[in-house]
Amino acid sequence: MVYTLITGATGYLGKAFVELCLRRGENVYITGRSEDKLRKLRAQMLQAYPAADIVYFACDLADERSREAMFADAGRYKFSALINVAGADIQKPFCRYNQQKLIFQMRANFEGAVSMCAFCISHAAEHLKIINISSICGQYDMPYFAIYSAAKGALTSFSLALAEELRGSGVDVCVVLPGAIHTRPDVEEYIRTQGLWGKIAAKTPRFVALKALEASERGKRMAIIGAANRALYYLSKLVPARLMRKMIAIKWSRTQKDAF
Repeated sequence: MVYTLITGATGYLGKAFVELCLRRGENVYITGRSEDKLRKLRAQMLQAYPAADIVYFACDLADERSREAMFADAGRYKFSALINVAGADIQKPFCRYNQQKLIFQMRANFEGAVSMCAFCISHAAEHLKIINISSICGQYDMPYFAIYSAAKGALTSFSLALAEELRGSGVDVCVVLPGAIHTRPDVEEYIRTQGLWGKIAAKTPRFVALKALEASERGKRMAIIGAANRALYYLSKLVPARLMRKMIAIKWSRTQKDAF
């Protein structure tokens, strides 16, 4: 059997991808850190798609031993798609991190996704599409969000390099750069504090997932989600980097989140 592997499947964006892939008639292999949440998600999706083939395996992608356990299970299958959604968006001054949180965020946002790419390429069906969910934040040097933005920037760079490296091999790579997404209460509060810009730029999980799948189908290597985010991306190129960092520092020093 051939599957679409979705990481971070029990989160808001992950669930949107699961639902859309099932609607397209795909078999899905889903993973997340909580086996209980995965079991409930599978039961929920089977109610809507009773003929669906849904396999799940609980895995912490920030832990190499946990990944190895999942690889042993998933190694029985072939994959036509990988959608790397899992990540951690901790936001606070660098000096307030402990070593555990530093390592966790770097591994969750970059190492885990890269490891999943290597696994799925080695277990690919005739054709494999990879979608890596990065962030528009990865395009900027972001004081007070330095670890997250740096890790997402690395994921974007890796994805674009891998896409070129695998040109013509049957493996297509698309990196997706959304802005804020309507998800957890703390994220909703952040969007609210952004006023009009927050309302314009933030998107629903379903919107992001749909646009990501469309971009991958069109063979795009990078997709910035939302007209407002695309405009900001290009306008920011006109601002000196030093000034951009100062502006970001003023804005992002006002809020913190540590949901993980």
